[in-house]
Parts: sequence; C-alpha cells; structure tokens
Amino acid sequence: MTEKTYFILSIIVFAAVYGLIIWDRFDRAVVALSGAMLMVLLRILDQQDAFKAIDFNTIGLLVGMMIIVSVIRRTGIFEYMGVRMVKLSGAEPFRLLIILSITTGILSALLDNVTTILLILPVILSVTGDLKLNPVPFIITSVFASNVGGTATLIGDPPNIMIGSQTELNFIDFLINNGIIILPMLVLFSFVFAWKYHKSLLTQDILKQKVLAMDENKCIKDRRLLKKCMIVFGLVIAGFFLHGALGFESSTIALTGAVVLMFVSGIDSELVLIEVEWKTIFFFSGLFILVGGIEATGVITMLARKVIEATGGNLFLTVMAILWVSAIASAFIDNIPFVAAMIPLIIQVGEMSSMDISPLWWALSLGACLGGNGTMVGASANVVAMGMAERNGYKITFGYYFRNVFPVMLLTVAISMIYIMIVYL
Repeated sequence: MTEKTYFILSIIVFAAVYGLIIWDRFDRAVVALSGAMLMVLLRILDQQDAFKAIDFNTIGLLVGMMIIVSVIRRTGIFEYMGVRMVKLSGAEPFRLLIILSITTGILSALLDNVTTILLILPVILSVTGDLKLNPVPFIITSVFASNVGGTATLIGDPPNIMIGSQTELNFIDFLINNGIIILPMLVLFSFVFAWKYHKSLLTQDILKQKVLAMDENKCIKDRRLLKKCMIVFGLVIAGFFLHGALGFESSTIALTGAVVLMFVSGIDSELVLIEVEWKTIFFFSGLFILVGGIEATGVITMLARKVIEATGGNLFLTVMAILWVSAIASAFIDNIPFVAAMIPLIIQVGEMSSMDISPLWWALSLGACLGGNGTMVGASANVVAMGMAERNGYKITFGYYFRNVFPVMLLTVAISMIYIMIVYL
C-alpha cells in the first residue's frame, strides 16, 4: 500500500475509535484496544513501534498510585475523614458540601481524580444517607472539584501526567504554574455550587445530632498499618517534588512506594493487584498506540501545519485556540484521548516554527482538565462517578449534568484565559 493509503487508513481507524468512544455503547477499553490492534494488523505501525508508542511512565505512575491507595484504603482513614468532615461542618449541609468539595479537590491534587472519586463517593453516599439528603448535588460538586483540583499537579489528572511525561515539566512546575490559579478557583466554585444547590441542602436537627454523636476513631481499622502508609505516602509525595533533582521519573517513585508499601503491609499482593483499575490501564495503552499510528503516517504533522496557518504563527492566537478548543473538545470527548492526540501536535508546532511553546502546554493542561467537567463523559472521573451513583439508585442524566455544569465549566476556562494572558502573554 502507498503512504497515502496508510495516511487515510490511520485517520479512518482513529476517527472510528473516537466515534465509538463518544457513542458510549461499547466498552471503551475494548474499543481503544481494538483500534490499536487494527493499527498493527493493517501495518500502519509495526509491532515494535506500537509498543514504543505506549508511554510507560504514565502507565507506571497510575499503577503505582492505585496500589498505594488500595493499601491505604484498608486502614479506614477515608471513613474517618468523612466523619471528621461532618463534625467540622456541624452537620450543616451547606458547609458540608463546601468542605467535601475542597477536600476532594486537594485529594485529587495529591492522588489522581479517578482514585479520589472512588474513595470520596462512598463517603458522600454514607453521609448523605445518614442526613437523609439527596446525594446528587454532592456528587456533581465533588466531580467538578476533583477535575479542578487535579489540574493543579502533575499527578492529579491523567492529561497532566501525559503532558509531564512528554516534556521536561515536573511536579513543581505544575504546582507553580497551575496551582496558583487552581486553588482560589477551587474555593470559589465550591461556594458557587453550594449556593446553586442551597434549596436542596436541608435536613432535620435530630439527624444532625445522630451523626455528630458518631465516634470517628472507631473508623480506623489498623493503626499500625496507617502509620506505615502515612510514612511511605509522605515519602512518595516528597519524591514527586524532588524527582527532577533526583533524576528519577515520577513512575519510578510511585512504583517504588507501591512495592515498599506492599512489602511492609504484609498484605497478599494478589489482593492488592486485583484492585488496580486494569481496564483504565489498557484503555490508556490502546490510545497511545492509536496516536502513534496517526503520528507515524504524518497526520499530526499535517494538523500542526494547519494550526500554524490558521493562527499565522501568532503566539496569542495559538494559545487561545488550544485553550478553548481543548476545553470544548474535552467536554464531549474524553480528555485523555484528546490530549494524547494534542501532545505530538504541539511538539510539531514548536519544531515547525520559532514559537515558544511553553504557554501552549499550560493552555492544553488547563483547557483539557477543566473542560473535562463540561459533560458526564468529559473525564474518566465523571464516568466513574455517574456509574457509582446509578448503581446506588441515583441516575444522573446527560442533560441534567450538562445544564448544571457546562456553564460553570465555561467560567473556569474564561478565568484561565485571563490568567494565561496576564502571566504568559
């Protein structure tokens, strides 16, 4: 086959996979892996190049953090945190929603937003059940906060992990450049959602007193393991801050912490490894191969030329285009495959022009991470949360989520635009 044929085939396979992911009728991991295998079977990529296309730094970081959280979960610390948050709020739903939102955002910056949602939603369902509250406002607010908070750090949101892995940007870079705008944004929009839902945040005094009487200390199941976990987790976080100076990739630090924690905990490794979100890991792997396919055939290079032509190589126009296109696209297409496609495009833009592309990375990060809040399929954390809510009898429709969240998402992107204009342009 000719180069043109491979070029067209790669676009068809890539577009078909995206279409099926948006349609959301089939398992996304299976769809991504099927597309990846088609890239190989059609000889768009050979087998060796397909494996080289997988970003094992991203994969290793996710696996390592999932293992660490799996062990920590066994201590009962997350249930303890839930009761503490209720007491801190005085069992007042308005304050409770704000505290849960800010806590979710901070946890998402230190862990990743999917893991945080998996941990925080059971707490939300338990607390709202005790107070006889509708959990939907808490779920939506926490999902929003997880994506906002995750934007602040290298490990908080998969798009940032992917960007950091393909550039020289480290944990400190993300914290300084994104964190400075994300923290006030997290607090601001926690209050926005509390005000938005204030009419439904009502409960009875007798229920408040019942919850306030709970003893949070009884939630801790294994204090000895908790101490070990906190030491190892603290060292891992320190390692993320220092990984540039240490000369180790973030995946190496996360996997080292995971191995150490499994060793010192004495928990059967099979019980821990079975809790890793392997479906997410294989979904990532398939996407990396797909993007490798369209990159190998020159599709990315062609798109990069189009971007330069459309913006005339103007830095301001290019940054604004990437920010808003990333935000809108990530609302309707999972931001993981979108960013996987955009990273090589930005690299090509830099190679083909004299433009300083460093602001483009922050535009992509802020646009994709915050844009993922736009719809219930915009980010993996959203999909996980909606699935958990439905399994517990609270179905959140696409339309309901869109009406309540999309306009707020646009506000976060507008704030990011002003921030980028002031700081970088």
